[in-house]
Amino acid sequence: MVKHQPLQYYEPQLCLSCLTGIYGCRWKRYQRSHDSTTKWERLWFLILCVTFFMSLVWFYFWWEVHNDYNEFNWYMYNKKGYWNDWSVPVLVLASVGFIYVTFLLVLALCHIAVGQQMNLHWLHKVGLTVVLVAILVAMISVNQLWNEEWDIILISFQATAPFLHIGAVAAATMLAWLIAGQFARSEKVVFQIVLILAYLGLLVTLYLVPLIIYSPCIMKREHLSRRPAVIGNRGVPMLAPENTLMSFQKAAEWQADGFNVNVTISYDGVPFLIHDTTLRRTTNVERLYPDRALDNAAMFNWTNLQMLNAGLWFFEEDPFWTAQALSQKDNEEASNQSLCKLVDVLHLAAQRNKTVMVNLWRPPREHPFYSSWINVTLETILLSGISQELVIWLPEEDRLLVQQMAPGFQQMSSTKQNATTLHSQGITGLNLRYNKVNAREMREYAAENISTNLYLVNEPWLFSVLWCAGVRSVTSDACQVLSEVRTPTWIMSPEEYYMIWITSDIISITIVVGIFILQNYHLIRWRLGSMRTYNPEQIMLSAAVRRSSKDVNIMKEKLIFAEINNGMASSEDGSLCSESGFDGFTHEAVSPLARRGAKMRIN
Repeated sequence: MVKHQPLQYYEPQLCLSCLTGIYGCRWKRYQRSHDSTTKWERLWFLILCVTFFMSLVWFYFWWEVHNDYNEFNWYMYNKKGYWNDWSVPVLVLASVGFIYVTFLLVLALCHIAVGQQMNLHWLHKVGLTVVLVAILVAMISVNQLWNEEWDIILISFQATAPFLHIGAVAAATMLAWLIAGQFARSEKVVFQIVLILAYLGLLVTLYLVPLIIYSPCIMKREHLSRRPAVIGNRGVPMLAPENTLMSFQKAAEWQADGFNVNVTISYDGVPFLIHDTTLRRTTNVERLYPDRALDNAAMFNWTNLQMLNAGLWFFEEDPFWTAQALSQKDNEEASNQSLCKLVDVLHLAAQRNKTVMVNLWRPPREHPFYSSWINVTLETILLSGISQELVIWLPEEDRLLVQQMAPGFQQMSSTKQNATTLHSQGITGLNLRYNKVNAREMREYAAENISTNLYLVNEPWLFSVLWCAGVRSVTSDACQVLSEVRTPTWIMSPEEYYMIWITSDIISITIVVGIFILQNYHLIRWRLGSMRTYNPEQIMLSAAVRRSSKDVNIMKEKLIFAEINNGMASSEDGSLCSESGFDGFTHEAVSPLARRGAKMRIN
């Protein structure tokens, strides 16, 4: 009577099923394979890695450009003709794309770790292609339309590089488990050499990156300059409608050191505050004067301008997503704001001892004050009673006339020039975008008694970096945020940073070496120990090295034959090891019945 072996029971492998199912829709056991990944799938893995890197760069860029979202929305307003917060959809899409690609990459690395054949599903291939193309289009668009904004990446590194370095070292250290496993599985010496050299190159690069990392915040605290002055751009446009009296009052309440105003002149000669050339965005001109909605703001009489509401748009558009946070009192006040005359802001500044930075827009040629716009504005300022030392003058036109009529004004230029040229023109300061000057240049200007004001600075991390770099003042839409920043976000001495750098590198090296020893323990023991008591099949199986299903079955069959011939099949624990170690493989003959039994055990 023939006694049959019972059918082998396969335990459910839920994690492995999810891994291969989500990645390649291979949910069944028979669909999975330990065979080598095809060249086509390796190409897709390479595309996945490239897409991950590009999505990481794009997501990081768009996250850090948060400081300039309003500038982006303003650009889109000029293109589209209506106001909307375009930055949020872009951020959402960048986040979704990055998370999706990261998830696929993690699944792919898990396939490699467990020795499963990669087979990316066609839907994921389509999704990956869409993400890659979308990122390329977005990057090309930014490069053509907003090229200077790429500088934000290098500037942000001054705040994040020391911490990104530690994160990169940690990620590379965790990657050691995967690299060590691949090194142990491979039977090709050339591949092992290339793999280990590439990984070591990556580690050495990361370990030495701090040599080129620069951050002005890596300094001794006693060398930190005084806190930069904060000038409210159009008041506090996050808490009140821009360029209204309420906005400047809020700026004073939040301890702004000054106001930045955009001035134009009405048709009847009244200087008033407006940023745009038209009244469409910030007033209800389309309702009151629909036929004149596209007219230049300077072509209206002050009598007509007074009738416009300059506050309702703030709640309709909610440009900074802050309108809903206003109190009931502020809500009512903001809703009833009207356009503000320059003289009203000057009176407020004189009462609160605040500086006023004047940006002046010239009216159209057909305007009655086209030639005398400087004189009208100067007369208004001088008659307001504000001290001349509190006025910062920005317009380049007729600067000599202004210096003669108001010698006490602080003359500031928006054009970057050397200190000698600035002094010859009587200019004592520069008003530049934050990416147009570096820390070294600011120190050089300061040594020549030239102050620097940088705009627009809304994020605490950027304010902190510029503070450490030695900037004198910044213009901001977020006075209420920067007023809370009483010290830089972080500051550490060079000695402290070197200690963190060296410690993290030592810990990483220790972990990497430990992982390689653990992953390759059996190979090391075989090669350095008693080599005569081991055979290759036992070493590979004992090390749990995953190979193709066919190779594993061959090794199992050889080991079972060795057990039968050496009397190990009846051992109590069924181990492949004897007391003295692994038994060598024998080439002695095996009976057909034993061979059949061995194959049944394999299956």
